[in-house]
Amino acid sequence: MRFPTYDEAEALKVAWTDRLVRVRAGLPEYTRFAGKTGRVVTVNYGGRALVDFADGAWYDIPASDAFLEVVTDPAAKFDATANSAQKLPSRQS
Repeated sequence: MRFPTYDEAEALKVAWTDRLVRVRAGLPEYTRFAGKTGRVVTVNYGGRALVDFADGAWYDIPASDAFLEVVTDPAAKFDATANSAQKLPSRQS
């Protein structure tokens, strides 16, 4: 994957930020995320989506349809309060 230009990175941010996603099946380097739903926090200028799987960490995965699929199922399981990025987490208030 080549390094995106500034305009391409901004377009990726608009397209992917705050979307619920899953990692596509068949990618051996991402098998640990199989079946998990995550939220794209942002896209960095390297063209990688920072994905929060509610486990206390963010993971950088290429922001591409080849790696991520948008979850449109309204019953998708993602708990934003479980070790996730929040403006003011309840455990710190």
